[in-house]
Amino acid sequence: MNNYVGYKCSICNAEYSPVSVLYTCPACGGNLDVILDYPEIRKKYHTEDITSRSEQSLWRYIPLLPVSDPGGEGTPLRAAGWTPVFRPARLAASLGLQRLWVKDEGRNPTSSYKDRASAILVARAREIKAEIVVTASTGNAGAALAGMAAAVGQRAVIFAPKTAPQAKIAQLLVYGAHVILVDGNYDSAFDLTIEASREFGWYCRNTGYNPFTAEGKKTGAFEIWEQVARSFQDCDKPLCIFVSVGDGNIISGLHKGFKDLQKLDWLETMPRLFGVQSELSPAIANAFDAGNETIIPVNSTTIADSISVDLPRDGVRAVRAAVETNGAYIQVTDAKIISAIADLGINGIFAEPAGSTALAGLKKAISNGIIEPDDPVLVINTGNGLKDVRAAMMAVSNAAIIEPTMTALKKHLEEKGF
Repeated sequence: MNNYVGYKCSICNAEYSPVSVLYTCPACGGNLDVILDYPEIRKKYHTEDITSRSEQSLWRYIPLLPVSDPGGEGTPLRAAGWTPVFRPARLAASLGLQRLWVKDEGRNPTSSYKDRASAILVARAREIKAEIVVTASTGNAGAALAGMAAAVGQRAVIFAPKTAPQAKIAQLLVYGAHVILVDGNYDSAFDLTIEASREFGWYCRNTGYNPFTAEGKKTGAFEIWEQVARSFQDCDKPLCIFVSVGDGNIISGLHKGFKDLQKLDWLETMPRLFGVQSELSPAIANAFDAGNETIIPVNSTTIADSISVDLPRDGVRAVRAAVETNGAYIQVTDAKIISAIADLGINGIFAEPAGSTALAGLKKAISNGIIEPDDPVLVINTGNGLKDVRAAMMAVSNAAIIEPTMTALKKHLEEKGF
């Protein structure tokens, strides 16, 4: 059973029936929100019906999703989501925080948050009997689609900039997707993908274009609600969530998830959402700082390729996610992003640059007095560091090289004060 009743435009508020394929608003081009059948869900389910489930994946939330159970038991499609939340005590102490959690999305099947959206989109593609699913990606969204599609034998086409990290391109190819590298940036790949979907009738997964992407990404909010937020809903301070932002779909998806929970009367206090962008890709942060929803394109050059976007396609909803939750946007340098890779690494969490961006933003928020010691904080690492080994090596010193003798070893240890 599909628990949704249609779509509503986030810009002009036009409403549409639940047709098979609808991307942006036909009237104004705005992003569409999928509207759940809240009265029916509230009538049939209680919180315990969700929290008592044994399924350890995002599919435990089927009653709150606009797709039917896709099957695929025993495949990676059933492993997306339900990522671990850690409490790194040493990191919390170094930041002067009393309560800190890190949710590690690098533990997803293809090692990034994007698996959530791709799992839902593959389920939707199977429902509407789409022959081919296509997406544009700097690597992670494409790898997620390729991996989820491969799990159930769904054909996939990926457009990616030729400058995408080789580890990500390798994932696309190994999963068997048809990969086309574009001599341009993410935005040019995005536009070509939309043209191709119209020309060939392919089902387009593009982030911030297909409304079902946010429905996948909202499952992160459901997990944070279960794993963390429900434990202190009676506390004076709301949970503060830090997440990196590129096209804006993850933070808008999180916001959608928490709003769904509130409409079901399952969430008492809305968490505060803090979006973090590189100073070299700050289109959404610029709009937030200007106090409006006008997204002006930038020339993005950040090393954090997963959030390197000239024109964010979900910018308006991303701005609202911070404004409506009393959150904020924070801009950080690429140098701080690289440094945060090492900060997470020495606490056992391996992040790619986009993942460490959230921690870099938290550190700046603490230094600016936006976050106080008694604020409960959760940082989301959106992707595994193996996605971009070149950036990881920039965060650390080179390994020592010595002669294979005890004399050389003792000399090295003495020099390092080991």
